[in-house]
Amino acid sequence: MAITRQNDWRGVAIAAVILVCWAVLLVYLLTAFEVNYTSPLTYIFIFLQTHLYTGLFITAHDAMHGVAAPGKPKLNRAIGSITAFLFAYNWYPRLLPKHHQHHRHVATDQDPDYHHGSFWPWYFSFLKNYITWWQILLMAVTYNVLQLFFPLDNVILFWMVPAILATFQLFYFGTYLPHKGEHSEDNLHKSTTQDKNHLWAFISCYFFGYHYEHHDKPYLPWWQLYKAKS
Repeated sequence: MAITRQNDWRGVAIAAVILVCWAVLLVYLLTAFEVNYTSPLTYIFIFLQTHLYTGLFITAHDAMHGVAAPGKPKLNRAIGSITAFLFAYNWYPRLLPKHHQHHRHVATDQDPDYHHGSFWPWYFSFLKNYITWWQILLMAVTYNVLQLFFPLDNVILFWMVPAILATFQLFYFGTYLPHKGEHSEDNLHKSTTQDKNHLWAFISCYFFGYHYEHHDKPYLPWWQLYKAKS
């Protein structure tokens, strides 16, 4: 099932809000914020930028299901391509088939997101499947260019660290927790789900801790996923 409402622009608006907030906050943090390691504000901004980085990828993920701009395939693909690229230069056409392979073969040897093992081996297997050498090269080039124009501490704390932390956030709440362990045969999606707490579900990973619900209703965008939680 897919959402096909031609006049529903809510997903586009929400994607725009995440993208603009990420960009505006990053520019401010690189150009105007003075790092003070004893100030809680420094760490609050790291958390906020991490959450917005995660939001970029969640938006790209919605696009993979056709719900970032429902009924507008070209716009939907553009949103997915832009937000994926801004998240560590991910290439949307490469991510798209892998993600749908995950949904078709969840928690099997054919699932690119799945790994038999503990957290760290699984995490590195996950990175190996999704990060390419050209991404690493582009990140290195960008880092060296940014430090020519902005304070090094700001570049590390607000551009580099949030991107790394966001990969942990996405992996831990969106892959590892819901798919680890054994699942009963009557669990059609081989997924678990967080306890019902919409505030924590949003803060932790844009409701993707409600992971069984996502696999059961992949046509729901992240901002409506809480409605599927019983």
